[in-house]
Amino acid sequence: MQSIVPSRRIKSFGRVGGRPLSPLQARLVETELSKFQILEVEEGFSPISIDDSKKEVWFEIGFGGAEHLINQAKANSDVLFIGAEPFLEGVAKAMRAIDSEKITNIRLINGDARPILENFQNACLDRIFILFPDPWPKARHHKRRLINDEFINLLARITKKGAKIRFASDWANYAEEALACFIKNPAFSWNAQSQKDWNIPPEDHFTTRYQAKKLGDCEPIFLDFTRL
Repeated sequence: MQSIVPSRRIKSFGRVGGRPLSPLQARLVETELSKFQILEVEEGFSPISIDDSKKEVWFEIGFGGAEHLINQAKANSDVLFIGAEPFLEGVAKAMRAIDSEKITNIRLINGDARPILENFQNACLDRIFILFPDPWPKARHHKRRLINDEFINLLARITKKGAKIRFASDWANYAEEALACFIKNPAFSWNAQSQKDWNIPPEDHFTTRYQAKKLGDCEPIFLDFTRL
């Protein structure tokens, strides 16, 4: 069965190329990536089938330099992590850490997460991270942002009851827009009780390289949601 990919999909990310890979990164991508890579899945795919010895499946969309993905996987060895990143250099960085630290509980997607997620079976993910996605700050580009009503509906379908979703951004209007999308969807509740719940990084968060660059127009905003 072929993977179902909607036609004329609007890209939610920009360039996917950058500096040349180092010789080590290039070797790992060429010789080792296939052991960890997910290329496509059939409709109704169950991600826990990748390794059913794990108790949960967590998914990170756009893992960038992989700092957060790698640290979460090391801190939660009983969880299967799937990370999607269209930027090849980010995938190469993940592979270097996987190789050097002998990490076995990560699988990688070098590309858009959406075609894979759309083929996942219902209620199969326990946690999702969407950390500092491309903000597309110009108003005319807002349609390219990952978070919209259609995507939130997809997240509602593929997450289990009680699943956690974390969105973070350092662009104020993107955080506001994402919050509005989540709270108007009856499948999710926002967990914040006070301002510190979105202004202070959660205890289980690992700082990303992008976050440290402070490229946005505000301090990082962390929004945690629960699937009802």
